[in-house]
Amino acid sequence: MRRSSLSRKSARLCALVITAFLSLATFSCSKGNQSKTSSTVTVPAAPAFNMKNLDPKVKPCANFYEYADGGWMAANPIPPAYPAWGAFNELAERNREILRKILEKDAADKSAPKGSNTQKLGDFYASCMNEKEVEAEGAKPLDSEFERINQIHDQASLQAEIARLQGMGVNALFAFGSEQDFKNSEMVIGDAEQGGLGLPNCTYYTKQDPKSKQIRAQYVDHVAKMFELLGDKPDAASSEAQTVMKLETELAKSSMTPVQLRDPKAVYHKMTLAQLNLVTPQFSWSAYFHEVGHPSLDSINVGQPDFFKEVNKVLASAPLANWKTYLRWHLIDAAAPYLSKAFVDENFNFNGRILTGTKEILPRWKRCVAATDRGLGMALGEQYVQVAFPPTAKARAMAMVDNLIKALRSDISTLSWMGPKTREQAIAKLQLVMKKIGYPTKWRDYSALHIAQGPYVENVFQADLFEFHRDLNKIGKPVDRTEWEMTPPTVNAYYDPSMNEIVFPAGILQPPFFNPDADDAINYGAMGAVIGHEMTHGFDDEGRQFDAHGNLVNWWTPEDLKRFQQRAECVEKQFDGYVVEDHLHENGKLVLGESIADLGGLTIAYAAFQQTPEAKSQTKIGGFTPDQRFFLGYSQIWAENIRPEFARLLVSVDPHPIPRFRVNGPLSNMPAFAEAWDCKPGDAMVRPPQDRCKIW
Repeated sequence: MRRSSLSRKSARLCALVITAFLSLATFSCSKGNQSKTSSTVTVPAAPAFNMKNLDPKVKPCANFYEYADGGWMAANPIPPAYPAWGAFNELAERNREILRKILEKDAADKSAPKGSNTQKLGDFYASCMNEKEVEAEGAKPLDSEFERINQIHDQASLQAEIARLQGMGVNALFAFGSEQDFKNSEMVIGDAEQGGLGLPNCTYYTKQDPKSKQIRAQYVDHVAKMFELLGDKPDAASSEAQTVMKLETELAKSSMTPVQLRDPKAVYHKMTLAQLNLVTPQFSWSAYFHEVGHPSLDSINVGQPDFFKEVNKVLASAPLANWKTYLRWHLIDAAAPYLSKAFVDENFNFNGRILTGTKEILPRWKRCVAATDRGLGMALGEQYVQVAFPPTAKARAMAMVDNLIKALRSDISTLSWMGPKTREQAIAKLQLVMKKIGYPTKWRDYSALHIAQGPYVENVFQADLFEFHRDLNKIGKPVDRTEWEMTPPTVNAYYDPSMNEIVFPAGILQPPFFNPDADDAINYGAMGAVIGHEMTHGFDDEGRQFDAHGNLVNWWTPEDLKRFQQRAECVEKQFDGYVVEDHLHENGKLVLGESIADLGGLTIAYAAFQQTPEAKSQTKIGGFTPDQRFFLGYSQIWAENIRPEFARLLVSVDPHPIPRFRVNGPLSNMPAFAEAWDCKPGDAMVRPPQDRCKIW
């Protein structure tokens, strides 16, 4: 569970699921010498809709999630190496098998030209799989980095080392990179964001309930054990862990919460170098910009000024020895998954067992595939689409996207609560939505990335350093609208409000989301709802603040905005009422955007489906009408079993609701669902008219 500083923008994307867990990637080819993947790599078969997924003992109008997915849940307990197991995981595993075959072939290709993507992919994967060498090396590849930290002797050398470690993907103090200018969407600017924490977010340091206190104590123990693995004596390691906790707690107290971070206006504070120096007189931004290779920078966005004021304070007050301890911790925390077994096991014990309830670590090959996808994802993705995403699939997906856009335009044109001025702007925004299907039109150039056969951790840091500088080199230049934020094999999708684009990687355009063997009802309920979900993100509580060109500007009349906010408040209250376990509720404000998108996506997908010949025929398949199959298609993509520890983590960090609420929540608001299943007033799946939420 690496908390890299490289994906700040990814955290702002309106993705379908939390990327770090469910996609193959956590967070374009070389010119001329790219070898192609052999057609001998085959795609594993995927099932069509399975009637055994249902639980006929449950009444659809009482709990549709249990009815539609109960059979699947009973037959699919969570494997020991996963915190949850669902339809997303099943698809991710099929994709991972394809990637494994590709990488094994690349690793065995000794004739691949040096510097080609095939050589880099093969050597990266092989260095990860070379467990014998990784064990023999231990933490020795980090010796020079630890010595650099040890040589820190003043504020200038401390800040230089922070910049160096950030480039390697280490979560040192704060995050820095490029960002599309919220007020000028055609240009890229520098962006500094809060960071530097070892726990998932700031609330883990501030909440005072017994479980939060327990996790903090376990975190301190974990940090101490890592220091012991580096050779520190137990007493010293324990003291060092307390030092880390004290520094991180001070940073956390001034960090914005996940709910606060959802407001784009609250994280946009463009400052000149002179203004930056007033916020952090203790920190030399001109020296920092020089260290990261951009000495001419004279202004950046500061996402959280209060956080950086606290950074200034702790830089002035904490002894250099404490900062050395802090940086040693974050270096080993970043590197641990790529070192010898003792470090891997301790890293997993806390981030896996304690935080998510996972019982055992993934097999090495699965971790190596995921790491390669994270480090060279676009190069790997180019090979993936050659075997897993034919042109016919892309054409059919594009046709469905176009049908959904027509349905949303029709809906916006007839909304009773939206006035003509706002309606005109909404339609203009919809018309300019960029559609990206499957894979990029321009592949990434990895020629500047050096990958060798080992050590493995050095390859990881090389990939992070390449990405860090690739990202920074965009600053001051026009936005590249061909760029993708997810790799093609990723089982996910996203809407980017600054780009005003919807993106559907090839990895999710597979069964059960998009199935050529299934009827339109299933495909529109599954992939259609996913497409509609991403489209309506452009008009949710966050996306609606950006105009058709991706600029942060209010295009709503006061009356229409008030009516929208009243409808959004209905959704917020609905999800506040859902109990995850014991007294732990969903956070309606945190999940508001995703819940609006779920409701809107379903509504638009259903409207688009109604225009198909299948919907008009009312022909039953398997005893179910087209409308019933539509809702079954939607529910099946959210089938999931989840560990309670992981559910607690998601409620704190994830802007998406728990899957059972993503099904029952929006469906209980839809009269079309009640009609399809003959649900009556008073049934659990029928919200009373006065409580029913409707936006689109």
